[in-house]
Amino acid sequence: LFSFLVFLRYQIYYGYPLQTYLEYPIIVAQDVILLLFILRFSGNMKQALFYAVTFGGGWYVLTLRKWIIDLAMNLCTLISAASKLAQLRCLWQTKDSGQVSALTWSMSAYTCA
Repeated sequence: LFSFLVFLRYQIYYGYPLQTYLEYPIIVAQDVILLLFILRFSGNMKQALFYAVTFGGGWYVLTLRKWIIDLAMNLCTLISAASKLAQLRCLWQTKDSGQVSALTWSMSAYTCA
């Protein structure tokens, strides 16, 4: 979600045409809804306010200075790769890949690369 928010904010900040980044608001909305469902069904709805404030604050901080948005954009690849490594670590520790299909994992790895 962080990467999608940075991509969206970057494209808005630099004034790209809406057609070039129209998918990002949709992806962000999907991720937010998914996060709310995860929080709801895991019994952690109290954390939703924390996440909303964090993402709202991050949205504002990204454009305080030009170098911040540029640095965040460059770090997105590293963050995406780190999230994949965290997922792999979790799969390795639990020894259960019941919810992961080879197709979705391949598509995710391709997108990250």
